[in-house]
Amino acid sequence: MHASLITVIWSMSASACLTLAAIHLLVWCRNRAAWSNLVFSLLAIGTAGWTFCELWMMRAETPMEFATVLRWGHVAVWLIVASLLAFVHLYLESGRSWLAWAVFGLRTLLLVPNFLVGQNLNYLEVTRLGHMRLLGESVALPEGVPSPWILLGQLDLVMLIIFLLDATVTTWRRGDRHRALTVGGSIVFFVLVATGQSLLAFYGIARTPYLASVFFLGLIAAMGFELSGETIRASQLDRRLVVSEAGLRESEETMRLAVEGADFGIWIRDLSRNEVWATSKWRALFGFAETERLEFNTILERIHPEDRDAFRLAQKQATEGEGRYQEEYRLVLPGGKLRWIGSHGRVEFDGAGKPLLVRGVSQDITKRKEAEQEAQNLRWEIAHVSRVTILGQLASALAHEISQPLGAILRNAEAAELFLQNTSPDLDEIRAILADIRSDDQRAGSVIDRMRGLLKRHNLDKRQVDVGGLVGGVIAFVRSDAAGRHIRLRAAVADDLPPVYGDPVHLQQVLLNLIVNGMDALDGANPEDRCVSVTASLDGTRAVEIAVSDSGCGIPADKLTHIFDPFFTTKPDGMGMGLSISRTIIEAHNGRIWAENRAEGGVSFRFTLPIAQEGAAK
Repeated sequence: MHASLITVIWSMSASACLTLAAIHLLVWCRNRAAWSNLVFSLLAIGTAGWTFCELWMMRAETPMEFATVLRWGHVAVWLIVASLLAFVHLYLESGRSWLAWAVFGLRTLLLVPNFLVGQNLNYLEVTRLGHMRLLGESVALPEGVPSPWILLGQLDLVMLIIFLLDATVTTWRRGDRHRALTVGGSIVFFVLVATGQSLLAFYGIARTPYLASVFFLGLIAAMGFELSGETIRASQLDRRLVVSEAGLRESEETMRLAVEGADFGIWIRDLSRNEVWATSKWRALFGFAETERLEFNTILERIHPEDRDAFRLAQKQATEGEGRYQEEYRLVLPGGKLRWIGSHGRVEFDGAGKPLLVRGVSQDITKRKEAEQEAQNLRWEIAHVSRVTILGQLASALAHEISQPLGAILRNAEAAELFLQNTSPDLDEIRAILADIRSDDQRAGSVIDRMRGLLKRHNLDKRQVDVGGLVGGVIAFVRSDAAGRHIRLRAAVADDLPPVYGDPVHLQQVLLNLIVNGMDALDGANPEDRCVSVTASLDGTRAVEIAVSDSGCGIPADKLTHIFDPFFTTKPDGMGMGLSISRTIIEAHNGRIWAENRAEGGVSFRFTLPIAQEGAAK
């Protein structure tokens, strides 16, 4: 019984290692992402190989046989070292890469002298075999000439221990103390003990055969226990996932019904491959076939040329930092049909902040856009009617303003006719008369041009507008009516005021509405208090503020918040549309309008307009 005890123990140890290797190799075959299991399998195979070599060396009968077995044993050691390095890198996710490559490279290079110099890496020559009793059996102990290459082998083992210690400490400091103790600590302990025992045996400090496999077996047991625990936990998770799979499918169906009910199309853009996945609903919205391959440039070609740059910019801003986008644009479908699309989505980034995917939903908003356009057209129609109404109110004043230059033209023409009846007419005087006629004609023409501009139907035509010219033109338009009603008009426009961005006709209408309202508010006021003032000044760095103020009795506080509502009026014969239209026009210019009672009496209407450079950017 004692004669075969060593054989039984070492054979069983090797068989246990091979069994564990087979189990974890199968785990890797089922899950190719489980690289730690594959590396552990190779480590167990290397340990089994070294165990067989140890058993063979202990039972060697000649020095040559011992030297040959030890030479092949270094191949098993190479596999053990390489597997340990890879396992620590994969499982603990720590360790200095340069040190790992140094250990692996030196161990690989040492295989050359192991097979070409002397009898193996340890000995240039094994001269004789001694014997000792172990577990009741005689085992061989080598005696011979050490190889100088063994020093590099021992240096490689020291470097391996340093690498393992560093990886374990790093894992501990990272907060993963369980793995640091159970895996990192076990590896360091058993490698350190196995290395120490081998060195004691080689230098003859302890009369004992090589027994590293005993300690490697403990290493295999500790690592196998930890990996098996993770495999069991993964299996339990799979079972829970199987149980919940039916619920997930039900949730997916519910989500699909919700998306279809909301008339949404979903699309996902893979930024790395520049490919787009889309639902059937999305493909139908954009006019793509079910089997058609989609790329981002293919989608861009379907977007209206005028909206393409804005869509591309929104996508770029989302992927470069904002992470979200929302855009409305037109599609040009096959056949030339236009369709409005509203899209919004977000970007998915990796841990390093690199964009990976763009997920988005799209919806057909054509009907909403058509309704908005119809409402906009109606608003401009109402604005046009309002301008005509105002001109009707100013008809007598405008007639007087036109009649003055026409009367002057008539009188100058009669005077010129009298001068021409002379035999020697005064040509200088006639030239002066003609100059007056030309001036009066231009004056009458400008009044008619202003009336024609206000009477025209047109949509917003934004461009740079000089604020001083805008205010001055409207003041000139109502000056005659103000004079007839004994109202003083004052205008104060700040010097060097930058131009604003807007439609001059619609802005004239806003000013005209506010000035006429201000003059109406002065009905019944004392003659010395009848004054309407218009001021214009900078409002910060991005806008100009224009204010129209009167010296009337003001607006009741409870009505101040409603004066811009449609059909709300404080006039007995008012329609309640003037201020509502004014608000619509100012908001269409990206400005705001409000009213406030003045402390000295009366009310002040104020509105802002974007400076041309800012407005043009929008």
